[in-house]
Amino acid sequence: MLKIGQYNTLTITRFTDHGAYLDAGKELGDILLPKQYVKPEMRPGTEVEVIVYLDQQDRLVATTEQALAVVGDFAHLRVAWVNEYGAFLDWGLMKDLFVPFREQKLRMVKDHSYTVHIHVDPETARIVASAKVERYIEPAKFTDYHKGEEVDMLIWQKTDLGFKVIVNNKHQGQIYDNQIYENLRSGMRVRGTVVNVRPDGKLDLSVQKIGKGRFKDFADELLEELQEAPKGFLPFTDKSPSEEIAERFGVSKKTFKKALGNLYRERKVELLDNGVRLLQ
Repeated sequence: MLKIGQYNTLTITRFTDHGAYLDAGKELGDILLPKQYVKPEMRPGTEVEVIVYLDQQDRLVATTEQALAVVGDFAHLRVAWVNEYGAFLDWGLMKDLFVPFREQKLRMVKDHSYTVHIHVDPETARIVASAKVERYIEPAKFTDYHKGEEVDMLIWQKTDLGFKVIVNNKHQGQIYDNQIYENLRSGMRVRGTVVNVRPDGKLDLSVQKIGKGRFKDFADELLEELQEAPKGFLPFTDKSPSEEIAERFGVSKKTFKKALGNLYRERKVELLDNGVRLLQ
């Protein structure tokens, strides 16, 4: 079944002066792939990965351009231009993505970026976006995640407590300030770890792994840092300020100390008063 606004693999049936026509099934017939997207090696029978959308005349048309996001996604996109009907976002395709004024929380401003949900408008069948993303977020169930599970996160917005995030493209979560050891900003995509699933269906998250696994992983990273450092030395100890550790390595002091201890017990490093040195 053809998916509007998502990637589809369709077969070329014929060529005309306008481009190539793709087989979209009996109900929809052939869909035009404009000639600017037709490559010399394409032939009838060639399978092509395309995104399909409605053009200005409400005709289905295909493109081989790579979108920054597709229908069903949450994404952080830049406003390319604004008119009397709404804003238009750059999502990687020639035709910009429309956000009607009714779907904006505040009036969008050219060249500013916003977190939106992309979907097909059921009334017009056109691909649109909404900044009212809460409508499209599902509550998480306790059975959806387990403590320590790694997830994909889109940093959504700053709050007094930390950052709201969108988890695995469907659920809402929160990273608290005391769990943040790197510079985060809206629109970043990062990996995180589930701390807890709350009764309201939202997630508490950390940007670090939890449990013993995180210490082992960071110990490997620290070992690589030492291997690349001049003379195998880094000027950090278990007494270094938490802020300096977080700024340099993006982890908490607790994680740093545990990893350092692991490397010391494995006789891979020497602990000095002014830092740590790799043992050859």
